[in-house]
Amino acid sequence: MKAKKLSRIEELEKKLHASIRVTEQLVKQNTFLRDLAIGTLETIKLMPDYEEAIQKLKEQSAKQARPDADSEKKFEPMGETSN
Repeated sequence: MKAKKLSRIEELEKKLHASIRVTEQLVKQNTFLRDLAIGTLETIKLMPDYEEAIQKLKEQSAKQARPDADSEKKFEPMGETSN
């Protein structure tokens, strides 16, 4: 019985260490992606017409946030419902 308990404990330890390795790898990847995103943003900021492009994006975003009344789709029931 002790051998069974010991093997169960060893199995759980292996799973725990595997989970720790996976978590560490995810943290490393997250750090890499954060650095990549920051580097990409800083590179884009150095490009000509950056400010103009940002203004256009802000305008597009504002238009999408509050669409005109004419462009809104109105709900129309497809048919009668039975009660």
